[in-house]
Amino acid sequence: MFTNVDHPIQSVLAPPIFTEGSTQALHLKSTLQDLSLYEFQSDWETLGSEVAQSFERHPLLPGVILLEQEKFVGMISRQCFLEYLLRPHGAELFLQKPLRVLHSYAHLRPLILTAETSILVAAQQALRRPFERLNDPIVVQFAPQTYRLLDPHELNIASWQLRGIETQVRLERLQVQMLQSEKMASLGRLVDGISHEILDPVSFIWGNLSHVADYNRNLLDLLEAYEQQGKGSPEVTELKDAIELDYIREDLPKTLESIRTGADRLSKLANSLQNFCHIDEVFPRPTDLHECLDSVLLLLKSRLTSDIHVIRKYGHLPPVSCFSGQLSQVFMNILNRAIDALLNEAANSHFNATLPQARTKSIDPPKILITTDVCSLDHTGNRWISIQIADNGAAISTEVQRQLMQAFSAERSLVKETSLAMSYRIVTARHSGKFRIYSCIDPVEPLSKMGTAFEILLPMV
Repeated sequence: MFTNVDHPIQSVLAPPIFTEGSTQALHLKSTLQDLSLYEFQSDWETLGSEVAQSFERHPLLPGVILLEQEKFVGMISRQCFLEYLLRPHGAELFLQKPLRVLHSYAHLRPLILTAETSILVAAQQALRRPFERLNDPIVVQFAPQTYRLLDPHELNIASWQLRGIETQVRLERLQVQMLQSEKMASLGRLVDGISHEILDPVSFIWGNLSHVADYNRNLLDLLEAYEQQGKGSPEVTELKDAIELDYIREDLPKTLESIRTGADRLSKLANSLQNFCHIDEVFPRPTDLHECLDSVLLLLKSRLTSDIHVIRKYGHLPPVSCFSGQLSQVFMNILNRAIDALLNEAANSHFNATLPQARTKSIDPPKILITTDVCSLDHTGNRWISIQIADNGAAISTEVQRQLMQAFSAERSLVKETSLAMSYRIVTARHSGKFRIYSCIDPVEPLSKMGTAFEILLPMV
């Protein structure tokens, strides 16, 4: 093909090296270093005929990397090399001239990406190149002066494979979400039915308690009137002693009050279950967020041991148009995480205190601080509802905060669904709000050490 040179020069270039890609199956986090690459470089003072011979011996070689005094200066693709040779007098101009001549004519600006670049990101950047340069190889940088060439067709095939995997994962995730939504909707309907069944007898008890209290008071008044008329027969006196009438007079009002308190608590619990199970609402409705928070705390009462102190600092909030059931799920997820963190830290502190070499130190009582307020984030005048849930457990590091925020992205959540990721989407996607995580100390009621705070910001419409 290139035998029109009068005196062919014996190539002194190092033969190209082809490196196979990773033997592991590709996944969504695969990078360019997992693909097959070519290592072929030449000083740009090398004659074009030498590179031509290498291209002829290696038909799949996509290009050559140009160096000047061992430093990268550019790349010439196989396609570009052939295009310039086919021009009039191209062979005379470029075969017997250094490669820098062709490089100066072509004005090529190769796409250079690091070896750690993900395949999906690299494919997107490769498609942004001009149309006439789409078939140029990509330069992959491994070290400051280590470069290899990636065939764009190899990148496209890998990208198509990953897109198929991503589509499959999205489909599976959608199916799981649909099943989960249906399960939660069924559970919500079941809980709603149970709540109604609980409220019916509770309403019956509650409605009749006032009458029972009146009857009790009237009977006691009647009994007292009888006693004032006389001591009565010995049989009556004996019966009064047997039934402990004085104790009944003192304890019966207390018993009725206990029944009233129990019925009230049961009614609040049933109402909390009803509010929490409305996760399949179609339209938002005005909601008292403080009532939502209190309902969730009531449902979590069995987990909130006497050692965990919950501090409520509620501001003056207007009714907020939202999906109350979904926000209740968000509050439940965050509070569960705070309780887990406090219980784990308390268990670790107790275990460390039992060690012989342990030093006695004061342990701060576990606290959860819930703060609500209306605030303004910028100078635009837009107002936001702020709900902050903080605990005085182990402070969350900046790196962990960054990893959590990355886990909330669509790409990462494809792999694993978490309660915090779901909470993030409910706040941001369903309510156009903001979801923040940071370490802080409350200035008004300072927790004795740094803790973790989750803040939910909802726009006021």
